[in-house]
Amino acid sequence: MTLLAFPEENLEQDIARRVTELNREFASGVPKWRLRDIVALGLILGFCVLGFLYQWNSGYDPRQHGLLPILGALGLWRYGWWFNHARRARKFGHHKWPEMRERRDEVWNSGWRPGHLHIQMTTFFEEPAITRHVMRALFDQIREAGLTATIYVGTGGRQDEEIIEEIAFEEAPDLDAQIVFVRQNQPGKRMAIGLVMRAIMRVAPEDDDVIVFMDGDTIFAPNALARSCAMFGADPGLDALTTNEEAIVYGPGWFRRLLNLRFAQRRLAMQSHVMSDKVLTLTGRMSMFRAGAITNIEFIRTIEADHLDHWLWGRFRFLSGDDKSTWYYMLKRRSKMAYVPDAYVYTVEIIQGTGVRRMVQNLRRWSGNMLRNGSRALSLGPRRVGMFIWWCVLDQKLAIWTTLVSPALLLLAVFLEPRFLMPAILWVISSRLVLSVYLFRYARNADMTWPFLLYGNQLVNALVKSYMTFFPQNQAWANRGGQRAGGGEGWIQRAKSAFALFQYVTAMLVFLFMTAWIVGSSETFGAF
Repeated sequence: MTLLAFPEENLEQDIARRVTELNREFASGVPKWRLRDIVALGLILGFCVLGFLYQWNSGYDPRQHGLLPILGALGLWRYGWWFNHARRARKFGHHKWPEMRERRDEVWNSGWRPGHLHIQMTTFFEEPAITRHVMRALFDQIREAGLTATIYVGTGGRQDEEIIEEIAFEEAPDLDAQIVFVRQNQPGKRMAIGLVMRAIMRVAPEDDDVIVFMDGDTIFAPNALARSCAMFGADPGLDALTTNEEAIVYGPGWFRRLLNLRFAQRRLAMQSHVMSDKVLTLTGRMSMFRAGAITNIEFIRTIEADHLDHWLWGRFRFLSGDDKSTWYYMLKRRSKMAYVPDAYVYTVEIIQGTGVRRMVQNLRRWSGNMLRNGSRALSLGPRRVGMFIWWCVLDQKLAIWTTLVSPALLLLAVFLEPRFLMPAILWVISSRLVLSVYLFRYARNADMTWPFLLYGNQLVNALVKSYMTFFPQNQAWANRGGQRAGGGEGWIQRAKSAFALFQYVTAMLVFLFMTAWIVGSSETFGAF
C-alpha cells in the first residue's frame, strides 16, 4: 500500500487510527507472543537442532583445525560486545532510569516549567494529513503541559504555511503560543534549521529555556513533551536529550517489520550508551537542547556549513545528517546527554514501490552520516569523548568488515568447500535467532521474520558502509525532494571516481582473499 492509494480524508483517518492504537499499546501493553510466532519459533528451532545433529560434523576437516578457533574468537568478540550492550541496557532499565524518572516526576509535579519553549520544526511540502496530525498533537502537548511556546516553522513554500495556519485557528485559539514562519531562501534542511536558529537567537532566549528540534512528520505521543522537558529541570547539568521512536509505515509489510527491528535495536543501544551520559546521535526526528548550550553562531554554522576535508575528494559539505552535526558539537563541548525511554514520538514513513530502493537509500544516508562524523569523533580522543562511547564509534567502523566475514565464508563454501555451506547457514540462523529473541524485549511484539531480516540488514548495511568508506562525498536524500550531492563532472572527478572504485574493489578482493587464506586448508588456498 502506498500513499497514493489513500484519498486525503481517508489518510488522515487512518493515521488517527494507528496513533490511537499505538497510544493504547504503550499505555496498557499487549501480548508479545502470538500463536503463529510460537509455531514459527518451534519450526526454526527444530530445523536448527536437526541441522546441528545431522549436518554439523559434515563440515569438519582435520586440515581446517584453525577454522573453529578463529571463528570462535571472532564470534566471542562480536557477540560478547553485543551482550555487553544488552547488559548495560538492562542495568539502565532496572537501576538508573527508575531513579531518573522519579526525580523528573517530582520536579514536574512540584510545578517546575522551563521559562519558555522554542520549537524548531522544518517541513518540506509535507502531506497535509500528516501536517495536521503533527500540529494537533503538538498543540495538545503544549496545552496539557502548561507551557508558553513559540513554534518556528522552517518552510519551503506557502502550501505548508496555509495548512498550519488553518489547523492553528481551528485547534489552538486559546493556546499561549505563537507561530513564526521562516521561509528558507536556500535549499536544504540544514539551511532551514540555520535560519530558524537565527530567528530564535534574535529573541535572546534565557539559558535555561528549552529548544525542541523536530521534523515535519513527527507526531508526539501523550505526555512526551512534558516528560522530556522535565528532564532539564531534574538535571541542571543536562544539555541535550533524545526520545523513543515508533514508525507508522505505509508501504510493504517487510519494510514495516524492518523498521520495527531497527527501532528495537535503537532502544537497546540507546539505553546502553546513555549509561555513559552520552548517546551516539541526537535524532533529528525529535531532540531537545538547553538553550544556553546552542544559541551561538558556532552551533548554527556547524549545522549550516558542516563539511569534511578528504584527502581524495577535497572539501565537501554535508547534505543530510544534521542530527550527527548537533551530536558532534555537543560531544566537542563535553555536554551531558540523555535518552528518555517513556517519551514516544511517531514518525510517518511513506514507501513507494517495493521498498528495496528506499531501504538502500536510507542505509546510504545513515551509513554516510555515521562514517563522515565517526572519523572526526574518534579524533577527539577517548578522554574527551569517554572511553566507552569512543570505542562504540570505533566499533562501528570495525563492524563493517567483521560483519562481512560470514557472507564471505558462505560465498567461499559455495565455490570451494560445499560441505561447509550447511554449517555456515545453521550458524547464521541460530545466532540471529538468539539475538532476535532478546530484542523482542524492546519490541511491541515478537516477529519471527526478524532473524532473517536481521542478517539481511546487517549484510546490506555492511556492503553500503564499505562502499561509502571510499565514496563519502556521494549523498542523496529522498525525503527532501530527491537532493543529491557529490556527483561532479569533468575528467578530474571521473579520475577520482575511477581511483576510488579501484580502491574499493581491491579492498574487497583482499578481504575475500585473506578470509580464504586464514580459514582455508592448503588445498582450498591453492584452488583460490
